[in-house]
Amino acid sequence: MAAASTAVAAVAVPRGGFNSGVRAVKIVWLRELLRFSSDRLRIVTALIQPLLFVFVLGTGLGSLTKGVRGVDFKTFVYPGALAMSVLFTAVFSAGSIVWDREFGFLREMLVAPVSRTALVIGKCLGGATTATAQGVVVLAMAGLVGVPYSATLMLKLLGMMALLAFTLTAFGVMMAARIPTFQGFMGLTQMLLMPLFFTSGAMFPLSGLPAWLTWVTRLNPLTYAVDPIRRAVFDHLDISAAARAAYAPGVSWGSYHVPVWLELMIVAAAGLLMLTVASLEFRQAE
Repeated sequence: MAAASTAVAAVAVPRGGFNSGVRAVKIVWLRELLRFSSDRLRIVTALIQPLLFVFVLGTGLGSLTKGVRGVDFKTFVYPGALAMSVLFTAVFSAGSIVWDREFGFLREMLVAPVSRTALVIGKCLGGATTATAQGVVVLAMAGLVGVPYSATLMLKLLGMMALLAFTLTAFGVMMAARIPTFQGFMGLTQMLLMPLFFTSGAMFPLSGLPAWLTWVTRLNPLTYAVDPIRRAVFDHLDISAAARAAYAPGVSWGSYHVPVWLELMIVAAAGLLMLTVASLEFRQAE
């Protein structure tokens, strides 16, 4: 009897290239959206801190500054709350990489026949999208703090939040690429994020500061994301020029007043730099 032949199943490995990379970016991006939309508790809890800052801290401190230059303190705090809503959602979205590593899913992603840079880009875009969506909820409350619903203003704020969300997600991915445990990631992010947030001018004007604090705010990259948001808001308020100069003076390097376009370029450059570092870290990962 002739020996039975053994059939060998052919294995097709997708070709690499641009189309494969785009498909990988899309899949990782969609995964982040599905994960975010299915976690309602995360959506609700991420709103608590911004709302506390606006309506509790803003109202409480507003009683001390009531009538100062004719600006409600809740209105002043609102741009910082927008940045906060994006900040924590973006970084904690990047933290899911640590979970994926602990449960073995990250290894499956890394052995896929796609560029690891595409995986990082998809992760950053997914985190940026979910963080921006979270910020839109806070943006919808603008009327409650005296910020007008101007179409131009809303589009400006939406674009700035999206840029900030991308940069912060890249920052989180860069950190998560080398941190082995989620507890370690949470500890490190809490240690870094709160000082970055509180020294960004989100809770206080950038004018009239002590010399040491002025240097800290200028070296903080988050300052260049919060300041354009505040300046955009105050440009659409019916207040005096003196009040606008006091509460939204902008960032100055000595005698040079940094324009908004340069501030946004600094944020974008920081995001691209951290995206590059994160990609290099993933290429070296097992």
